[in-house]
Amino acid sequence: MTTLTAPARPVAGMFWMFSAGLSFVVMTALVKSLGSSMDPIEAAFLRFVFGLVFLLPALRLIVSTPLSRRHLTLFGIRGIVHAVSVMLWFYSMTQIPLAEVTAMNYMTPVYVTLGAALFLGEPLAFRRIAAIGVALIGVAIILRPGFREVSPGHIAMLMTSLTLGASYLLAKRLVQDLPPSVVVAHMSIWVTLALIPFAVAVWTPPSLYDLGVLFLVASFATLGHYFMTLALQAAPVAVTQPVTFLQLIWATLMGALVFHESVDIWVVAGGTLILSAVSFIAWREAVLNRSSLTTPSIAPKL
Repeated sequence: MTTLTAPARPVAGMFWMFSAGLSFVVMTALVKSLGSSMDPIEAAFLRFVFGLVFLLPALRLIVSTPLSRRHLTLFGIRGIVHAVSVMLWFYSMTQIPLAEVTAMNYMTPVYVTLGAALFLGEPLAFRRIAAIGVALIGVAIILRPGFREVSPGHIAMLMTSLTLGASYLLAKRLVQDLPPSVVVAHMSIWVTLALIPFAVAVWTPPSLYDLGVLFLVASFATLGHYFMTLALQAAPVAVTQPVTFLQLIWATLMGALVFHESVDIWVVAGGTLILSAVSFIAWREAVLNRSSLTTPSIAPKL
């Protein structure tokens, strides 16, 4: 068996993270293309239903892994929290530009860092606090309250990042006992179940076109997570994190060229500040070699 040499691993990690980012932006654009043809909650539900198809290879492991009552409770809580996050994210996509969704999604690792300090007892050093402050400035630059209207879509996206962060922290607890593939699989199952009553409340028969788009959404989401896993196996988060900035570039270009959205330099500037803060936290933990800490990682885990 051949292995990657040490100098090649960072390059491989950056390549796979680049591929993951591109997959996630395509996924986001596909959701955006649905427009108002389908209720966001119904679209979120069908995306996860299609996503269950990709769990079939792991079905034997899912069934054979013993679960305690504590595991089931955490899976249930995470399913509800993540379902709320998904509904908010799909709603945001119908309300605000693609670049703003992408830039504000960068706040998820910041919430994870705060949550790890508050609920997991991880230290919150001055450098982390300063980086969080910079990230919050980035959010203020994007929203510019008082200079423009902060829409329900912006509020929904802020809540999306917050609930995604909570879901990530619950996953961190679960992977201490269970294989990551089992945790990911159960997340998809429980989120699908949690979305059923909401989807039933707004259900209208979807068109074949909408079903095809949502199947592609599920496909690119799965592909993005697979590429991200390869990236994190190949190189530390501190190396791969800056590459995620390209997601904002792709989203801005796609929003302008495909959806005719104006390019807002303030959104790019704010997103850059947030990503710089998160990358600094990841780099700092890598320098200190504190592998037990929750290292921030950016990805729309939807």
